[in-house]
Amino acid sequence: MLSIKPTDIPTGKLHSYLLGAIAPRPIAFASTIDKEGNPNLSPFSFFNVFGANPPVMIFSPARSVRANTTKHTLDNAEETKEVVINVVNYDIVQQMSLSSSMYPKGVNEFEKSGLTMLPSEEVKPFRVAESPVQFECKVTDIIYTGKEGGAGNLIVCEVVKLHINEAVLGEDGSIDQYKIDLVARAGGSYYTRARDGFFEIPKPITTLGIGIDQIPNEIKNSTILTGNNLGMLGNVEQLPLAEHVNNFAKDHPEYVGLSVEKKHTFAQEFLGKNDVESAWKVLLIK
Repeated sequence: MLSIKPTDIPTGKLHSYLLGAIAPRPIAFASTIDKEGNPNLSPFSFFNVFGANPPVMIFSPARSVRANTTKHTLDNAEETKEVVINVVNYDIVQQMSLSSSMYPKGVNEFEKSGLTMLPSEEVKPFRVAESPVQFECKVTDIIYTGKEGGAGNLIVCEVVKLHINEAVLGEDGSIDQYKIDLVARAGGSYYTRARDGFFEIPKPITTLGIGIDQIPNEIKNSTILTGNNLGMLGNVEQLPLAEHVNNFAKDHPEYVGLSVEKKHTFAQEFLGKNDVESAWKVLLIK
């Protein structure tokens, strides 16, 4: 295990470790204007949503690690207290990347990246027309974490209006994660296309799982089953009834009389298919 105190390594090296480990990160494609009305557009992956009532988002245009300069986005947010946060999907990821180039102040990144300026309704900065969801925001606070290169500047925004392209909505009216096709930032030059890596884990909100501590020791101490496997097994509200286990054994005699290792291997295969009930039945066959 490599153990590091942040003060013992150069900021650039620490920055690389942070970006490589805290990933993937959503992208705030931030549109601002300066006090003269000049548009600016730049992406930031130090970003997330932090509330719904009021709807609050925070992103951080950090000070340059190398030059200790501030971003035009920060300067504009300080001057006008308004920003539009556009989400980034796969269709515009290359244009988004291009807009992150260090163009001089006054250069319009909308034009450089070929993206369309769409007038907002509640704030002055333009929206990115090609973005599937756009959040018009008022800047309510800016938290400065330091004055050295790499220090963050947390821009706290309250959403005053949001715009959603209906093409990314599902039949139930919610945003379809496959249709919206979001991308996220990782370390180095890496990105991830979210929908290519989706998997579901039922949220334990309306149910109360038995917990791993209630799993029999023979299963809990398995050399086959992983921690994730045990987590799935512990997320059931109750174990299958003996009657159901016996019926399963009659229908599947191939699972009867197996060694512990074999039973655990077959159970793991069922868990890989999200069939937790069958996994438990295999494990409980006598």
